[in-house]
Amino acid sequence: MNPIAVVISLLGLVVLSTALGLVWRATTGRVRGAEGGRTIVRLSELRPDAPTGQAATLLQFSTEVCAPCANAHRTLEAVAGEFEAVRHVDVDVTARPDIARRFGLLQSPTILILDARGTVTARIGGLPRAAEVRAELDRILGAA
Repeated sequence: MNPIAVVISLLGLVVLSTALGLVWRATTGRVRGAEGGRTIVRLSELRPDAPTGQAATLLQFSTEVCAPCANAHRTLEAVAGEFEAVRHVDVDVTARPDIARRFGLLQSPTILILDARGTVTARIGGLPRAAEVRAELDRILGAA
């Protein structure tokens, strides 16, 4: 193969992988509005001892082998601690593939933000950004 073609191919791969990495980085951890219908989550079905927030609940789905899940847990605990009526619940889905199918979990952690009725208002895939979680909670609490 021609050396110039090899160099151009390698540069093309580097540019493509960089572009894909930047797109992934820009979208992961962002709060997205709930898609489709109004999904209601009953926390007692997922974890019987789960504390439900009076105004909102940050529902985190994690797995045993998830490295960013511990950071997500700390971030969500801190944000929930800033609001009196907000709770954080962490559900390990390692042994519960039914939960992963039910909520369409494609990555870990995945966070659902629930209002007081348990309606999913937003979804976050990946490590959550604290400022965006606060903004969504402010929106929920302001609407209540």
